[in-house]
Amino acid sequence: MIAARKTGLAARVVAAYVRRKVRQSFRGVWLRGTLPPPASRILLYANHTSFWDGFVAAELSDAAGWDGYCLMEEQNLRRYRFLTRLGAFSIRRGDPVSALESLRYACRLLERPATAVAIFPEGELRPYRGAPHPLERGVEVLARRAGCTCLPVAIRYRFFEHELPDVLVGVGEPHAPVDLAGFADRLAATLGDLADTRGLDDFTPLVRGRRSVMERWDAVRGRAG
Repeated sequence: MIAARKTGLAARVVAAYVRRKVRQSFRGVWLRGTLPPPASRILLYANHTSFWDGFVAAELSDAAGWDGYCLMEEQNLRRYRFLTRLGAFSIRRGDPVSALESLRYACRLLERPATAVAIFPEGELRPYRGAPHPLERGVEVLARRAGCTCLPVAIRYRFFEHELPDVLVGVGEPHAPVDLAGFADRLAATLGDLADTRGLDDFTPLVRGRRSVMERWDAVRGRAG
């Protein structure tokens, strides 16, 4: 297993680099819902449709004041080992020994207050089809062993009237550990809350990104007027 290494100057540099990439790539990251208090111990479970999802989870942890970590497939983390500085740690899917080691590691992380561990229980990148794909049982096992608060999170990438996408993050109700069907139902409900979103009126900004061409043009016209 590859452990997270969120210490020293390297961790700060990687965090700053990731924040910059998010700002450059999106109009913003927007939140709907209420985050649990910073002192909480959180198992954050989310749908997984994009390479960006882990970075979005890191932004959510920063906004909430949590020390954030993220479970990642080991073959990918070996390729991008710098992500350990952002809090990524690994699991080898299909390897029971690796899974147990990763589970124990995640439980140790979740013994600490103000810590969040993000997992994507669909297991791999999946296209969004209106509901989550079947979840893997690891989310239930980890939640019960860690005895922490569980938080369903929906992530969607949407284009509105601008050429740059917006990242929409919906946060469901925190809950105690439940069975696998309970996790699936809560994640599906949280995703459903974002399904018909047509704008950002009831969202709050987590990260402000780049202004679109339309916004820059409107700003120039406003100054000219």
